[in-house]
Amino acid sequence: MAKKKRNYRKEYDNYQGKKKQKKNRASRNASRAVMKKKGKASTGDGKDVHHKDGNPKNRKSSNLKITSKSKNRSFKRTKNARKKTAGS
Repeated sequence: MAKKKRNYRKEYDNYQGKKKQKKNRASRNASRAVMKKKGKASTGDGKDVHHKDGNPKNRKSSNLKITSKSKNRSFKRTKNARKKTAGS
């Protein structure tokens, strides 16, 4: 079975290019800047900034933690792509 080519333009138009997603991405980038300023992250370190409550707009230092990319991106998800919590 031939593998289908990925359409990056369509992905951007359908998801990444939306205003809400641009704001979330900007907020995640700002969170990384906060951690870099504190000396907990550096450019090219291969780590992610983990938001403990799953809200990319919450930049409180008590909510931010540096984790490996694989750990940060491997949380169980609901069918709406939200993080599963104890109650869900």
